[in-house]
Amino acid sequence: VKPPDRPLSVTEWRNLKEARGNSQRFEIQMMCAMFTSATQLDIAKSLLTFAAVEGGTLSYELLLRYLTLCVSGGHDAEASELYGIMRGSFPSLDTGASSLFIKSFSRTQRWKEALDLLNQLKTALTPSARNYGDVIAGAAEDGDAATAWALYQELIGRGLSPHQETWEALFRTRRPGDQEKLLQVLLYMRDNQIYPQRQLAATIKAWFESLPGQPWTGSWTRVTARGVCGCCESELESIQLTAAEYRQLKDRVMADVIQGRDVFTKTTPEELERFRTFVGSQPAFDVVVDGLNVANLSKDRSRQSETLLAVVSELQRRGLSVLVLGRKHMLRPSRSWPGRHMDLLQLKARCFFTENISEDDPFLLYAALHSGNHCRFVSRDLMRDHKARLADGATRQLFFKWQRGHQMVVDGAVPAAGGVRFQSVPGYDTVVQRSQDSWHIPYDHTQDRSTYEVPQRWLCLTRRHPEPC
Repeated sequence: VKPPDRPLSVTEWRNLKEARGNSQRFEIQMMCAMFTSATQLDIAKSLLTFAAVEGGTLSYELLLRYLTLCVSGGHDAEASELYGIMRGSFPSLDTGASSLFIKSFSRTQRWKEALDLLNQLKTALTPSARNYGDVIAGAAEDGDAATAWALYQELIGRGLSPHQETWEALFRTRRPGDQEKLLQVLLYMRDNQIYPQRQLAATIKAWFESLPGQPWTGSWTRVTARGVCGCCESELESIQLTAAEYRQLKDRVMADVIQGRDVFTKTTPEELERFRTFVGSQPAFDVVVDGLNVANLSKDRSRQSETLLAVVSELQRRGLSVLVLGRKHMLRPSRSWPGRHMDLLQLKARCFFTENISEDDPFLLYAALHSGNHCRFVSRDLMRDHKARLADGATRQLFFKWQRGHQMVVDGAVPAAGGVRFQSVPGYDTVVQRSQDSWHIPYDHTQDRSTYEVPQRWLCLTRRHPEPC
């Protein structure tokens, strides 16, 4: 359905509807098309006039579609007018309509009504992080920092992840008493491996530089391969875990992930015990490979075994001891898994094949952590589910750090002729970092960074001390 390029009369709309077969959902479909193509509002209003004349009233669904068009286009006055109409015509608003009115009102002086709508939502469900963020932005913009921060703490308390726009709104308030709260936001980013977008990073920079009596200077920079800031020349934290940190992580992963109840939904105690016995009988591995994950780098199913073989061959060429985790179906000769490739694979690496319903991650984690702090693993899996199973925040942070320092990711396509490359793992940790007189914040300067990659750009913030008299 293509919307017209000008407002139509009732007769013109009727003719268009007849030409489209008099579909009962003509008006709904047309309004959806208007939203998709960001049609001018007066054209949409002419459609509403036609619908009212034809049906004698306007349906909730049609008004909701029109509301979506209004809010997405920033037509807050029309949305405000529509609120009165819908409140007067229908006994209640659904979550979708409430969320749209919250967004629209939060951009205007009616933001306190958005807060009322948010509180009404709470009686039925947990509002979204976006709902909270809209009202937080409205309160912050109007100077009500107390309400903004109270809602922010509530958002965090509900286990929701704030949107970047929410943090932007809070950093723009610049109220002197909020300094410690805003520094806690940066530590939240550190703890959860969150990278601000360039726009948020610029707002953070401006906030630091505006602090009264504190001569902070912000600069955009990069970090050298040795982990030295290109601006202030300070050395960033190492990606390596200390021996104590590694023991803590290993013990918690074994208890919470490997021995936790959830693990047996995707394997059996017998299979896991068989794997433990297998690993215990082998020398420590240098690399553990998630076989299916690596094989699936190839979109061509006939090249899956060839892809896995190429990666393992490269690791073997580097003199590394390799364990490949696979599934038993890979041992049945097929187009994807020719017998000759699997025979060659088992000559180049130790292999363990789980049941076809089993999940590879617990086996990979067990083997890698059992082998020692030197052992790396090859996979593109983010393992967020396993991080979530860890009992405390400190261990979850260690898990993320271990993953960042030990995960080997194949760089680009795997060529048939060999020459497999892996993305380099920096020796420094790519998270928000703090020292007495500096902050280093990695930020996203692009929209297309893959989830397993880390940003390459940094915001360096340094504080100068006044010279002694």
